[in-house]
Amino acid sequence: DFRIMTENVAKKYPDRIAFSFRRTPKDADVVHVTYAQARDRIRNLATGMHELGCRDCQCALLGEASYDWMCSYISLMAMGAVTVPVDKELPPDDIIGILNHSETKFVFYSPSIEEKIDALRDKLTFAEKFICLGATQAEWATELEDVACRGENLVAAGDTSYFDYEIDPNRMASIVFTSGTTGKGKGVMLSQTNIVSDMTQGMYNFRITDKTMFVLPPHHTYGSTVNLIGHFAQGCEIYISSGIRYLLNEMKEQQPTHLILVPLFVETLYKRIWQTAEKSGKADLMRKAMKISGALRKVGIDLSRNLFKDVLSAFGGKLQMVICGGAALNQNIIDTFEAFGVVILNGYGISECAPLVSCNRNEYRKAGSVGCPIIGEQVKIHEPDENGEGEICVKGTNVMLGYYKDPEGTAAVFDEEGFFHTGDWGKLDEEGWIYITGRIKNIIILSNGKNVYPEEIEFEIQGVPGVNEVIVYAGESRSEKREVIVAEIYPDAEELEKRGITDTRAYFTEEIRKINARMAPYKAVGHIKLRSEEFVKNTSRKILRFSLDKTVD
Repeated sequence: DFRIMTENVAKKYPDRIAFSFRRTPKDADVVHVTYAQARDRIRNLATGMHELGCRDCQCALLGEASYDWMCSYISLMAMGAVTVPVDKELPPDDIIGILNHSETKFVFYSPSIEEKIDALRDKLTFAEKFICLGATQAEWATELEDVACRGENLVAAGDTSYFDYEIDPNRMASIVFTSGTTGKGKGVMLSQTNIVSDMTQGMYNFRITDKTMFVLPPHHTYGSTVNLIGHFAQGCEIYISSGIRYLLNEMKEQQPTHLILVPLFVETLYKRIWQTAEKSGKADLMRKAMKISGALRKVGIDLSRNLFKDVLSAFGGKLQMVICGGAALNQNIIDTFEAFGVVILNGYGISECAPLVSCNRNEYRKAGSVGCPIIGEQVKIHEPDENGEGEICVKGTNVMLGYYKDPEGTAAVFDEEGFFHTGDWGKLDEEGWIYITGRIKNIIILSNGKNVYPEEIEFEIQGVPGVNEVIVYAGESRSEKREVIVAEIYPDAEELEKRGITDTRAYFTEEIRKINARMAPYKAVGHIKLRSEEFVKNTSRKILRFSLDKTVD
Protein backbone atom coordinates (compact mmCIF):
# COMPACT_ATOMS: atom_id res chain seq x y z
CA ASP A 1 0.00 0.00 0.00
CA PHE A 2 0.98 3.69 -0.14
CA ARG A 3 2.23 3.77 3.46
CA ILE A 4 4.56 0.83 2.95
CA MET A 5 5.76 2.30 -0.34
CA THR A 6 6.58 5.65 1.30
CA GLU A 7 8.42 4.09 4.22
CA ASN A 8 10.38 1.64 2.06
CA VAL A 9 11.64 4.13 -0.51
CA ALA A 10 12.73 6.59 2.22
CA LYS A 11 14.57 3.82 4.05
CA LYS A 12 16.34 2.76 0.85
CA TYR A 13 17.16 6.25 -0.49
CA PRO A 14 16.93 8.67 2.48
CA ASP A 15 19.29 11.30 1.02
CA ARG A 16 18.17 11.17 -2.61
CA ILE A 17 16.18 14.10 -3.98
CA ALA A 18 12.52 13.12 -4.21
CA PHE A 19 11.00 16.43 -5.35
CA SER A 20 12.45 19.66 -6.68
CA PHE A 21 10.42 22.73 -7.58
CA ARG A 22 10.11 26.51 -7.52
CA ARG A 23 7.65 27.98 -5.06
CA THR A 24 6.65 30.47 -7.78
CA PRO A 25 7.67 30.47 -11.46
CA LYS A 26 9.70 33.65 -10.97
CA ASP A 27 11.76 32.31 -8.06
CA ALA A 28 15.46 31.98 -8.81
CA ASP A 29 15.97 29.29 -6.18
CA VAL A 30 14.90 25.66 -6.62
CA VAL A 31 13.70 23.82 -3.50
CA HIS A 32 15.03 20.28 -3.04
CA VAL A 33 13.26 17.72 -0.82
CA THR A 34 14.90 14.39 0.04
CA TYR A 35 13.01 11.12 0.35
CA ALA A 36 13.50 11.19 4.14
CA GLN A 37 12.07 14.72 4.29
CA ALA A 38 9.12 13.79 2.06
CA ARG A 39 8.41 10.74 4.25
CA ASP A 40 8.37 12.89 7.39
CA ARG A 41 6.01 15.42 5.81
CA ILE A 42 3.70 12.62 4.65
CA ARG A 43 3.71 11.14 8.18
CA ASN A 44 2.92 14.54 9.69
CA LEU A 45 0.22 15.40 7.16
CA ALA A 46 -1.40 11.97 7.48
CA THR A 47 -1.49 12.27 11.29
CA GLY A 48 -2.97 15.76 11.06
CA MET A 49 -5.50 14.57 8.50
CA HIS A 50 -6.52 11.74 10.82
CA GLU A 51 -7.24 14.21 13.63
CA LEU A 52 -9.15 16.36 11.13
CA GLY A 53 -11.42 13.37 10.42
CA CYS A 54 -10.37 12.52 6.86
CA ARG A 55 -9.99 8.77 7.37
CA ASP A 56 -12.62 6.68 5.51
CA CYS A 57 -14.00 9.86 3.91
CA GLN A 58 -13.97 11.18 0.36
CA CYS A 59 -11.40 13.98 0.06
CA ALA A 60 -11.23 16.05 -3.13
CA LEU A 61 -7.99 17.50 -4.50
CA LEU A 62 -8.24 20.45 -6.88
CA GLY A 63 -5.19 22.32 -8.10
CA GLU A 64 -2.18 22.46 -10.36
CA ALA A 65 0.76 20.11 -9.88
CA SER A 66 2.66 21.14 -6.75
CA TYR A 67 4.65 19.62 -3.90
CA ASP A 68 1.72 20.14 -1.54
CA TRP A 69 -0.75 18.53 -3.98
CA MET A 70 1.50 15.47 -4.28
CA CYS A 71 2.16 15.14 -0.55
CA SER A 72 -1.55 15.54 0.15
CA TYR A 73 -2.44 12.84 -2.38
CA ILE A 74 0.04 10.35 -0.97
CA SER A 75 -0.83 11.22 2.66
CA LEU A 76 -4.56 10.81 2.13
CA MET A 77 -4.06 7.44 0.48
CA ALA A 78 -1.55 6.31 3.10
CA MET A 79 -3.81 7.17 6.05
CA GLY A 80 -6.97 5.52 4.68
CA ALA A 81 -8.95 8.32 3.03
CA VAL A 82 -10.54 8.13 -0.42
CA THR A 83 -9.03 10.65 -2.84
CA VAL A 84 -11.14 12.40 -5.46
CA PRO A 85 -8.71 14.19 -7.82
CA VAL A 86 -10.65 16.83 -9.80
CA ASP A 87 -9.69 19.01 -12.75
CA LYS A 88 -9.50 22.56 -11.38
CA GLU A 89 -10.32 23.97 -14.84
CA LEU A 90 -13.78 22.40 -14.96
CA PRO A 91 -16.78 24.76 -14.94
CA PRO A 92 -18.19 25.36 -11.43
CA ASP A 93 -21.36 23.33 -12.13
CA ASP A 94 -19.26 20.31 -13.13
CA ILE A 95 -17.15 20.58 -9.97
CA ILE A 96 -20.29 20.83 -7.86
CA GLY A 97 -21.76 17.80 -9.59
CA ILE A 98 -18.62 15.69 -9.07
CA LEU A 99 -18.16 16.64 -5.40
CA ASN A 100 -21.80 16.07 -4.57
CA HIS A 101 -22.01 12.82 -6.52
CA SER A 102 -18.88 11.52 -4.76
CA GLU A 103 -20.14 12.73 -1.35
CA THR A 104 -16.90 14.63 -0.75
CA LYS A 105 -16.49 15.87 2.85
CA PHE A 106 -13.05 17.49 2.68
CA VAL A 107 -11.95 19.78 -0.14
CA PHE A 108 -8.21 20.39 -0.60
CA TYR A 109 -7.67 23.18 -3.11
CA SER A 110 -4.96 25.39 -4.58
CA PRO A 111 -4.80 29.12 -3.67
CA SER A 112 -5.06 29.88 -7.42
CA ILE A 113 -8.73 28.79 -7.42
CA GLU A 114 -9.81 30.09 -4.02
CA GLU A 115 -12.35 32.52 -5.52
CA LYS A 116 -13.84 29.70 -7.57
CA ILE A 117 -14.14 27.48 -4.50
CA ASP A 118 -15.66 30.30 -2.45
CA ALA A 119 -18.33 30.86 -5.11
CA LEU A 120 -19.44 27.24 -5.17
CA ARG A 121 -18.88 25.99 -1.61
CA ASP A 122 -22.42 26.74 -0.42
CA LYS A 123 -23.72 24.37 -3.09
CA LEU A 124 -21.63 21.45 -1.87
CA THR A 125 -24.04 19.20 0.01
CA PHE A 126 -21.50 17.05 1.90
CA ALA A 127 -18.46 19.36 2.28
CA GLU A 128 -17.47 19.94 5.91
CA LYS A 129 -13.98 21.46 5.68
CA PHE A 130 -11.88 23.30 3.12
CA ILE A 131 -8.09 23.02 3.25
CA CYS A 132 -5.99 25.43 1.19
CA LEU A 133 -2.75 24.08 -0.30
CA GLY A 134 -1.00 27.33 0.56
CA ALA A 135 -1.62 30.64 2.32
CA THR A 136 -5.19 31.89 2.71
CA GLN A 137 -7.02 34.74 4.38
CA ALA A 138 -10.39 33.02 4.06
CA GLU A 139 -12.12 32.50 7.41
CA TRP A 140 -13.84 29.40 6.07
CA ALA A 141 -10.58 27.61 5.17
CA THR A 142 -7.70 25.89 6.97
CA GLU A 143 -4.14 26.03 5.69
CA LEU A 144 -2.46 22.73 4.85
CA GLU A 145 0.61 23.88 6.76
CA ASP A 146 -1.48 24.10 9.94
CA VAL A 147 -2.59 20.49 9.39
CA ALA A 148 1.06 19.44 8.93
CA CYS A 149 2.23 21.34 12.04
CA ARG A 150 -0.53 19.84 14.16
CA GLY A 151 0.41 16.39 12.87
CA GLU A 152 4.09 16.99 13.60
CA ASN A 153 3.28 17.93 17.21
CA LEU A 154 1.12 14.84 17.62
CA VAL A 155 3.85 12.57 16.22
CA ALA A 156 6.42 14.17 18.53
CA ALA A 157 4.08 13.50 21.46
CA GLY A 158 3.90 9.80 20.57
CA ASP A 159 0.82 9.63 18.33
CA THR A 160 1.05 6.43 16.24
CA SER A 161 -2.39 6.57 14.59
CA TYR A 162 -0.76 6.73 11.15
CA PHE A 163 0.88 3.34 11.64
CA ASP A 164 -1.81 1.72 13.76
CA TYR A 165 -4.54 1.76 11.12
CA GLU A 166 -4.69 -1.35 8.96
CA ILE A 167 -5.55 -0.42 5.38
CA ASP A 168 -7.43 -2.82 3.13
CA PRO A 169 -5.54 -2.43 -0.16
CA ASN A 170 -8.44 -3.90 -2.13
CA ARG A 171 -11.15 -1.46 -1.07
CA MET A 172 -11.99 1.77 -2.92
CA ALA A 173 -9.14 4.26 -2.38
CA SER A 174 -9.70 6.77 -5.17
CA ILE A 175 -12.52 7.97 -7.42
CA VAL A 176 -11.18 9.32 -10.70
CA PHE A 177 -13.63 11.06 -12.98
CA THR A 178 -12.85 10.37 -16.63
CA SER A 179 -12.03 13.31 -18.85
CA GLY A 180 -15.20 12.93 -20.89
CA THR A 181 -13.88 13.73 -24.39
CA THR A 182 -17.02 12.13 -25.78
CA GLY A 183 -19.46 13.39 -23.14
CA LYS A 184 -19.93 13.32 -19.39
CA GLY A 185 -17.35 11.35 -17.45
CA LYS A 186 -17.86 8.56 -14.92
CA GLY A 187 -16.35 7.98 -11.48
CA VAL A 188 -13.73 5.22 -11.80
CA MET A 189 -13.20 3.44 -8.47
CA LEU A 190 -9.57 2.39 -7.97
CA SER A 191 -8.06 0.51 -5.05
CA GLN A 192 -4.49 0.85 -3.77
CA THR A 193 -3.88 -2.61 -5.23
CA ASN A 194 -5.02 -1.34 -8.65
CA ILE A 195 -2.60 1.59 -8.57
CA VAL A 196 0.41 -0.01 -6.89
CA SER A 197 0.24 -3.26 -8.88
CA ASP A 198 -0.14 -1.28 -12.12
CA MET A 199 3.18 0.42 -11.42
CA THR A 200 4.92 -2.60 -9.88
CA GLN A 201 4.05 -4.79 -12.86
CA GLY A 202 4.20 -2.02 -15.43
CA MET A 203 7.60 -0.57 -14.59
CA TYR A 204 9.30 -3.80 -15.65
CA ASN A 205 8.52 -2.66 -19.19
CA PHE A 206 11.12 0.10 -19.10
CA ARG A 207 14.19 1.27 -17.25
CA ILE A 208 13.49 4.46 -15.35
CA THR A 209 16.39 6.92 -15.29
CA ASP A 210 17.40 9.15 -12.39
CA LYS A 211 15.47 12.34 -13.11
CA THR A 212 12.17 13.25 -14.71
CA MET A 213 9.87 16.28 -14.85
CA PHE A 214 6.21 16.47 -13.90
CA VAL A 215 4.31 18.34 -16.62
CA LEU A 216 1.00 16.42 -16.74
CA PRO A 217 -2.33 17.30 -15.07
CA PRO A 218 -2.13 15.72 -11.58
CA HIS A 219 -5.82 14.81 -11.47
CA HIS A 220 -5.41 12.41 -14.40
CA THR A 221 -4.24 8.83 -13.69
CA TYR A 222 -1.41 9.18 -16.22
CA GLY A 223 0.01 11.95 -14.05
CA SER A 224 -0.86 10.67 -10.56
CA THR A 225 -0.06 6.99 -11.15
CA VAL A 226 2.72 6.89 -13.76
CA ASN A 227 4.50 10.23 -13.34
CA LEU A 228 4.09 10.50 -9.56
CA ILE A 229 3.68 7.09 -7.88
CA GLY A 230 5.60 5.07 -10.46
CA HIS A 231 8.64 7.32 -10.06
CA PHE A 232 8.37 8.12 -6.35
CA ALA A 233 8.30 4.40 -5.55
CA GLN A 234 11.58 3.88 -7.42
CA GLY A 235 13.57 6.73 -5.91
CA CYS A 236 13.55 8.96 -8.99
CA GLU A 237 13.93 12.74 -8.70
CA ILE A 238 10.73 14.46 -9.83
CA TYR A 239 11.12 18.11 -10.84
CA ILE A 240 7.67 19.73 -10.72
CA SER A 241 7.34 22.05 -13.71
CA SER A 242 5.93 25.53 -13.19
CA GLY A 243 3.79 25.07 -16.32
CA ILE A 244 3.91 24.44 -20.05
CA ARG A 245 5.08 27.98 -20.87
CA TYR A 246 8.22 27.37 -18.80
CA LEU A 247 8.88 23.82 -20.02
CA LEU A 248 11.66 24.39 -22.57
CA ASN A 249 13.64 26.71 -20.30
CA GLU A 250 13.21 24.30 -17.38
CA MET A 251 14.41 21.39 -19.49
CA LYS A 252 17.61 23.27 -20.37
CA GLU A 253 18.16 24.14 -16.72
CA GLN A 254 17.08 20.90 -15.00
CA GLN A 255 18.53 18.45 -17.56
CA PRO A 256 15.99 15.62 -17.13
CA THR A 257 17.10 12.17 -18.26
CA HIS A 258 13.59 11.09 -19.25
CA LEU A 259 10.10 12.57 -19.59
CA ILE A 260 6.49 11.36 -19.31
CA LEU A 261 4.45 13.16 -21.98
CA VAL A 262 1.30 13.06 -24.09
CA PRO A 263 1.69 13.10 -27.90
CA LEU A 264 0.82 16.80 -28.22
CA PHE A 265 3.91 17.73 -26.18
CA VAL A 266 6.14 15.41 -28.22
CA GLU A 267 4.75 16.84 -31.46
CA THR A 268 5.44 20.37 -30.18
CA LEU A 269 9.05 19.48 -29.37
CA TYR A 270 9.42 17.86 -32.80
CA LYS A 271 8.11 20.95 -34.59
CA ARG A 272 10.33 23.22 -32.51
CA ILE A 273 13.41 21.21 -33.54
CA TRP A 274 12.70 21.57 -37.24
CA GLN A 275 11.60 25.20 -37.02
CA THR A 276 14.89 26.04 -35.32
CA ALA A 277 16.83 24.02 -37.91
CA GLU A 278 15.08 25.75 -40.82
CA LYS A 279 15.69 29.22 -39.39
CA SER A 280 19.38 28.48 -38.82
CA GLY A 281 19.79 26.90 -42.27
CA LYS A 282 20.84 23.56 -40.81
CA ALA A 283 17.79 21.49 -41.76
CA ASP A 284 19.36 19.84 -44.85
CA LEU A 285 22.54 19.09 -42.91
CA MET A 286 20.45 17.47 -40.16
CA ARG A 287 18.64 15.26 -42.66
CA LYS A 288 21.95 14.06 -44.09
CA ALA A 289 23.30 13.43 -40.60
CA MET A 290 20.19 11.38 -39.80
CA LYS A 291 20.82 9.13 -42.79
CA ILE A 292 24.46 8.68 -41.77
CA SER A 293 23.45 7.99 -38.15
CA GLY A 294 20.85 5.44 -39.26
CA ALA A 295 23.33 3.60 -41.47
CA LEU A 296 25.91 3.46 -38.69
CA ARG A 297 23.41 2.17 -36.14
CA LYS A 298 22.51 -0.70 -38.46
CA VAL A 299 26.11 -1.93 -38.15
CA GLY A 300 26.24 -1.41 -34.39
CA ILE A 301 27.85 2.04 -34.28
CA ASP A 302 25.78 4.65 -32.45
CA LEU A 303 27.10 8.22 -32.79
CA SER A 304 23.65 9.84 -32.62
CA ARG A 305 24.18 11.75 -29.37
CA ASN A 306 27.43 13.23 -30.69
CA LEU A 307 26.04 14.06 -34.13
CA PHE A 308 22.98 15.76 -32.67
CA LYS A 309 24.53 17.32 -29.60
CA ASP A 310 23.12 20.76 -30.50
CA VAL A 311 19.59 19.35 -30.83
CA LEU A 312 19.80 17.56 -27.49
CA SER A 313 21.18 20.66 -25.76
CA ALA A 314 17.80 22.34 -26.29
CA PHE A 315 16.36 19.69 -23.93
CA GLY A 316 19.16 19.94 -21.37
CA GLY A 317 21.59 17.59 -23.10
CA LYS A 318 20.86 14.50 -20.96
CA LEU A 319 17.46 13.38 -22.26
CA GLN A 320 17.56 9.66 -23.05
CA MET A 321 13.95 8.55 -23.15
CA VAL A 322 10.35 9.74 -23.47
CA ILE A 323 7.42 7.60 -22.33
CA CYS A 324 4.41 8.71 -24.35
CA GLY A 325 0.76 7.78 -23.93
CA GLY A 326 -2.77 9.13 -24.21
CA ALA A 327 -3.16 8.97 -28.00
CA ALA A 328 -1.46 7.77 -31.18
CA LEU A 329 1.95 9.19 -32.06
CA ASN A 330 3.21 9.36 -35.64
CA GLN A 331 5.92 6.76 -36.26
CA ASN A 332 7.99 9.32 -38.17
CA ILE A 333 8.29 11.39 -34.99
CA ILE A 334 9.36 8.31 -33.02
CA ASP A 335 11.98 7.45 -35.67
CA THR A 336 13.28 11.03 -35.77
CA PHE A 337 13.83 11.23 -32.02
CA GLU A 338 15.53 7.83 -32.07
CA ALA A 339 17.89 9.13 -34.77
CA PHE A 340 18.79 11.95 -32.38
CA GLY A 341 19.52 9.44 -29.61
CA VAL A 342 16.25 9.73 -27.65
CA VAL A 343 14.12 6.57 -27.33
CA ILE A 344 10.35 7.11 -27.39
CA LEU A 345 8.35 4.35 -25.75
CA ASN A 346 4.76 4.55 -26.91
CA GLY A 347 2.20 3.05 -24.55
CA TYR A 348 -1.50 2.58 -24.01
CA GLY A 349 -3.61 3.23 -20.97
CA ILE A 350 -7.12 4.02 -19.80
CA SER A 351 -8.31 5.39 -16.46
CA GLU A 352 -10.26 2.20 -15.72
CA CYS A 353 -6.94 0.28 -15.79
CA ALA A 354 -5.20 2.64 -13.36
CA PRO A 355 -4.14 3.52 -16.24
CA LEU A 356 -1.25 1.55 -17.80
CA VAL A 357 -2.24 -1.41 -20.00
CA SER A 358 0.84 -1.81 -22.20
CA CYS A 359 4.06 -0.13 -23.29
CA ASN A 360 7.00 -0.70 -25.59
CA ARG A 361 10.25 -1.65 -23.87
CA ASN A 362 13.72 -0.14 -23.93
CA GLU A 363 15.18 -3.16 -25.69
CA TYR A 364 12.08 -4.39 -27.53
CA ARG A 365 9.99 -1.99 -29.59
CA LYS A 366 7.67 -2.54 -32.53
CA ALA A 367 6.75 0.18 -35.00
CA GLY A 368 3.04 1.00 -34.83
CA SER A 369 2.46 -0.98 -31.63
CA VAL A 370 1.63 0.39 -28.18
CA GLY A 371 3.65 -2.45 -26.69
CA CYS A 372 3.14 -5.64 -24.78
CA PRO A 373 0.72 -5.92 -21.82
CA ILE A 374 2.13 -5.34 -18.34
CA ILE A 375 3.17 -8.39 -16.36
CA GLY A 376 0.30 -10.50 -15.00
CA GLU A 377 -2.33 -8.91 -17.24
CA GLN A 378 -4.54 -10.71 -19.74
CA VAL A 379 -5.62 -9.03 -22.98
CA LYS A 380 -8.06 -10.44 -25.54
CA ILE A 381 -9.80 -9.17 -28.65
CA HIS A 382 -13.59 -9.44 -28.49
CA GLU A 383 -15.27 -10.74 -31.64
CA PRO A 384 -12.33 -10.12 -34.02
CA ASP A 385 -13.17 -9.48 -37.69
CA GLU A 386 -11.43 -10.95 -40.71
CA ASN A 387 -8.40 -8.74 -39.97
CA GLY A 388 -8.19 -9.87 -36.35
CA GLU A 389 -9.51 -6.49 -35.17
CA GLY A 390 -12.06 -6.09 -32.42
CA GLU A 391 -12.62 -4.50 -29.03
CA ILE A 392 -9.63 -4.65 -26.68
CA CYS A 393 -10.52 -6.32 -23.36
CA VAL A 394 -8.33 -6.39 -20.24
CA LYS A 395 -8.24 -8.47 -17.07
CA GLY A 396 -5.79 -8.01 -14.20
CA THR A 397 -5.12 -6.53 -10.75
CA ASN A 398 -4.91 -3.06 -12.29
CA VAL A 399 -8.51 -3.10 -13.55
CA MET A 400 -10.95 -0.87 -11.62
CA LEU A 401 -13.47 -1.97 -9.02
CA GLY A 402 -16.23 -0.38 -11.07
CA TYR A 403 -17.99 2.95 -11.60
CA TYR A 404 -19.05 4.83 -8.46
CA LYS A 405 -22.80 4.56 -7.78
CA ASP A 406 -23.31 3.08 -11.24
CA PRO A 407 -23.86 -0.70 -11.08
CA GLU A 408 -25.53 -0.70 -14.49
CA GLY A 409 -22.62 1.11 -16.10
CA THR A 410 -20.19 -1.25 -14.37
CA ALA A 411 -22.04 -4.36 -15.51
CA ALA A 412 -22.09 -3.06 -19.08
CA VAL A 413 -18.28 -2.98 -19.36
CA PHE A 414 -17.43 -6.33 -17.73
CA ASP A 415 -18.15 -9.67 -19.37
CA GLU A 416 -18.87 -13.02 -17.71
CA GLU A 417 -15.14 -13.88 -17.64
CA GLY A 418 -14.29 -10.70 -15.74
CA PHE A 419 -12.68 -8.90 -18.68
CA PHE A 420 -13.08 -5.12 -18.88
CA HIS A 421 -14.21 -3.90 -22.31
CA THR A 422 -12.14 -0.79 -23.03
CA GLY A 423 -14.15 0.66 -25.89
CA ASP A 424 -10.93 0.80 -27.92
CA TRP A 425 -10.57 -1.11 -31.17
CA GLY A 426 -7.41 -2.97 -32.08
CA LYS A 427 -5.62 -6.26 -32.63
CA LEU A 428 -2.87 -8.47 -31.19
CA ASP A 429 0.06 -9.87 -33.14
CA GLU A 430 1.41 -13.40 -32.76
CA GLU A 431 3.47 -12.34 -29.71
CA GLY A 432 0.55 -10.63 -27.98
CA TRP A 433 1.62 -7.04 -28.72
CA ILE A 434 -1.22 -4.53 -28.99
CA TYR A 435 -2.04 -2.36 -32.00
CA ILE A 436 -4.70 0.33 -31.59
CA THR A 437 -7.03 1.01 -34.53
CA GLY A 438 -9.57 3.41 -33.07
CA ARG A 439 -12.20 4.22 -30.52
CA ILE A 440 -15.56 2.45 -30.71
CA LYS A 441 -17.42 5.60 -29.66
CA ASN A 442 -15.84 7.49 -32.57
CA ILE A 443 -16.67 4.81 -35.16
CA ILE A 444 -18.33 5.93 -38.38
CA ILE A 445 -20.94 3.41 -39.55
CA LEU A 446 -21.76 4.11 -43.19
CA SER A 447 -25.16 3.47 -44.74
CA ASN A 448 -23.69 0.47 -46.60
CA GLY A 449 -22.79 -1.11 -43.26
CA LYS A 450 -19.04 -0.47 -43.54
CA ASN A 451 -17.20 0.63 -40.39
CA VAL A 452 -14.66 3.46 -40.58
CA TYR A 453 -12.31 4.27 -37.70
CA PRO A 454 -11.50 7.97 -37.95
CA GLU A 455 -8.19 7.62 -36.07
CA GLU A 456 -6.80 5.56 -38.97
CA ILE A 457 -7.48 8.37 -41.46
CA GLU A 458 -6.38 11.08 -39.00
CA PHE A 459 -3.07 9.29 -38.58
CA GLU A 460 -2.48 9.49 -42.36
CA ILE A 461 -3.52 13.14 -42.64
CA GLN A 462 -1.41 14.16 -39.62
CA GLY A 463 1.66 13.22 -41.66
CA VAL A 464 0.90 15.88 -44.29
CA PRO A 465 3.18 18.93 -43.88
CA GLY A 466 1.16 21.93 -42.79
CA VAL A 467 -1.40 19.99 -40.74
CA ASN A 468 -1.44 21.19 -37.14
CA GLU A 469 -4.49 19.22 -35.94
CA VAL A 470 -7.11 17.11 -37.68
CA ILE A 471 -10.35 15.35 -36.73
CA VAL A 472 -12.26 13.03 -39.07
CA TYR A 473 -16.00 12.39 -38.67
CA ALA A 474 -19.21 11.67 -40.57
CA GLY A 475 -20.88 14.92 -41.60
CA GLU A 476 -24.08 15.72 -43.40
CA SER A 477 -24.14 17.95 -46.46
CA ARG A 478 -26.92 20.53 -46.09
CA SER A 479 -27.23 21.05 -49.83
CA GLU A 480 -27.06 17.45 -50.98
CA LYS A 481 -28.56 15.78 -47.89
CA ARG A 482 -26.02 13.00 -48.00
CA GLU A 483 -23.50 11.47 -45.62
CA VAL A 484 -19.88 12.39 -46.21
CA ILE A 485 -16.59 11.70 -44.42
CA VAL A 486 -15.18 15.04 -43.30
CA ALA A 487 -11.59 15.95 -42.47
CA GLU A 488 -11.59 19.08 -40.34
CA ILE A 489 -8.09 20.58 -40.34
CA TYR A 490 -6.45 23.29 -38.28
CA PRO A 491 -3.55 24.32 -40.56
CA ASP A 492 0.00 25.16 -39.47
CA ALA A 493 0.18 28.63 -41.04
CA GLU A 494 3.91 29.02 -40.41
CA GLU A 495 4.73 25.73 -42.13
CA LEU A 496 2.51 26.54 -45.13
CA GLU A 497 4.10 29.98 -45.50
CA LYS A 498 7.58 28.46 -45.33
CA ARG A 499 6.66 26.11 -48.16
CA GLY A 500 5.26 28.94 -50.25
CA ILE A 501 1.70 27.58 -50.22
CA THR A 502 -0.85 30.34 -50.80
CA ASP A 503 -3.95 28.32 -51.78
CA THR A 504 -4.43 26.26 -48.62
CA ARG A 505 -7.58 24.50 -49.73
CA ALA A 506 -6.13 23.44 -53.08
CA TYR A 507 -3.01 22.13 -51.34
CA PHE A 508 -4.91 20.01 -48.80
CA THR A 509 -7.35 18.81 -51.48
CA GLU A 510 -4.46 17.39 -53.49
CA GLU A 511 -2.75 15.84 -50.45
CA ILE A 512 -5.94 14.13 -49.31
CA ARG A 513 -6.57 12.93 -52.86
CA LYS A 514 -3.25 11.06 -52.57
CA ILE A 515 -4.32 9.59 -49.20
CA ASN A 516 -7.71 8.55 -50.59
CA ALA A 517 -5.96 6.76 -53.48
CA ARG A 518 -4.12 4.41 -51.14
CA MET A 519 -7.06 3.62 -48.87
CA ALA A 520 -10.22 1.56 -49.38
CA PRO A 521 -12.78 3.59 -51.40
CA TYR A 522 -15.34 3.62 -48.56
CA LYS A 523 -12.77 5.35 -46.31
CA ALA A 524 -12.25 8.23 -48.73
CA VAL A 525 -12.53 11.75 -47.31
CA GLY A 526 -15.25 13.57 -49.24
CA HIS A 527 -15.05 17.02 -47.70
CA ILE A 528 -12.33 19.20 -46.22
CA LYS A 529 -13.21 21.75 -43.55
CA LEU A 530 -10.57 24.32 -42.57
CA ARG A 531 -10.43 25.93 -39.13
CA SER A 532 -9.06 29.33 -38.16
CA GLU A 533 -8.32 28.28 -34.58
CA GLU A 534 -7.29 25.12 -32.74
CA PHE A 535 -9.84 22.56 -31.57
CA VAL A 536 -11.38 22.87 -28.11
CA LYS A 537 -9.58 20.56 -25.69
CA ASN A 538 -9.81 19.38 -22.11
CA THR A 539 -6.92 19.93 -19.70
CA SER A 540 -5.42 16.58 -20.67
CA ARG A 541 -4.99 18.17 -24.12
CA LYS A 542 -7.47 15.83 -25.78
CA ILE A 543 -9.80 17.27 -28.40
CA LEU A 544 -13.45 17.39 -27.33
CA ARG A 545 -14.94 15.55 -30.29
CA PHE A 546 -18.52 15.81 -29.03
CA SER A 547 -18.36 19.63 -29.20
CA LEU A 548 -17.78 19.75 -32.99
CA ASP A 549 -20.30 21.18 -35.46
CA LYS A 550 -20.51 18.33 -37.98
CA THR A 551 -22.58 20.05 -40.65
CA VAL A 552 -20.83 20.97 -43.92
CA ASP A 553 -21.42 23.53 -46.72
